[in-house]
Amino acid sequence: MNSELSILSLVLQASVLVQLVMAGLLAISIGSWTIIFRKGFTIRAARRATDAFEDDFWNDRDLGGLYQQVRHDSADRGAMARIFEAGMSEFLKTRQQKPGDVQAMLDGSRRAMRATFQREMDALESSLAFLASAGSVSPYIGLFGTVWGIMNSFRGLANVQQATLAAVAPGIAEALVATAIGLFAAIPAVVAYNRFAHDLDRLSSRFDSFIEEFSNILQRQAK
Repeated sequence: MNSELSILSLVLQASVLVQLVMAGLLAISIGSWTIIFRKGFTIRAARRATDAFEDDFWNDRDLGGLYQQVRHDSADRGAMARIFEAGMSEFLKTRQQKPGDVQAMLDGSRRAMRATFQREMDALESSLAFLASAGSVSPYIGLFGTVWGIMNSFRGLANVQQATLAAVAPGIAEALVATAIGLFAAIPAVVAYNRFAHDLDRLSSRFDSFIEEFSNILQRQAK
């Protein structure tokens, strides 16, 4: 490759505005990859913790014993364990305050689990908005840098007696680098966002099903 048209030389020779666009896109890309790795580990850990707790819940018939275990290490057992802890805690509290009022026990427990469920999902979904924004905005930012660079290239032809491809090619090439960087920032963000959204939808469905199943168990125990 001609050294004058290498990627590094094109970036260094670009106009200040185009270089700022490239730097911004590079920052977006770094931020996206940081979130992708962090969120990937978080969701994988949440899925493993959910699997482990479901096994304990359905294999352990002593809900009181499981509740005591979860109270001591709920942070390590994952989101579903915390939903269980919130529901069981409210159920036991309401049963002491309003013994015999089955509906109050169930309603309080369900509200507590729903509130915890929402907090857990909010925590799991944090930073996904950045990936969505990076995926949708980055190509347009890169396109802006490209358009600006091409405008400068053609404006420079006004001072040239004879316009040739050799005269305009470097300017157009450096402008197109901005679009390439924009796509480089956008594509991983879009793919990761769609994957994480799918994984979180599945976790949300599992949490929702657990709330209904656990509520049915509490209803039988309350009678």
